[in-house]
Amino acid sequence: MVPDVETARRVALAHCRAWSTRDPKAVASRYAVETTMCMNGGDPMTSQAEIAAMAAGFMADFPDLVLTLDNVLVADYHMVYAWTFKGHHAETRNYVRFSGWEEWDMDNELKVIKSLGWYDAADYERQVAE
Repeated sequence: MVPDVETARRVALAHCRAWSTRDPKAVASRYAVETTMCMNGGDPMTSQAEIAAMAAGFMADFPDLVLTLDNVLVADYHMVYAWTFKGHHAETRNYVRFSGWEEWDMDNELKVIKSLGWYDAADYERQVAE
């Protein structure tokens, strides 16, 4: 089924809940088995295992992390998912808040097969270090 806006919103909210439960496998399960994820033009992750490892790293760095949905747009099986990440960094104890978005291509089961995402990495690093 081609997702409508409400379905896309439910998919994005489920993604936020997966992050906020602090279960890296739950985050990875939002992606198709054959997937690609790339943030800020970096090296792509191409498996659920790589995505789970990335999520585990953020979860370790931010024990109280919360990911919230800001907005969602959808056209056919393509959606834009805008989010805000909040939490205290485990090492510096700094409160970090940054926003970004991802462009998702979805499969028929509404799993992410391709994700291209962006956020202000310099601002993120500054908040962690301050």
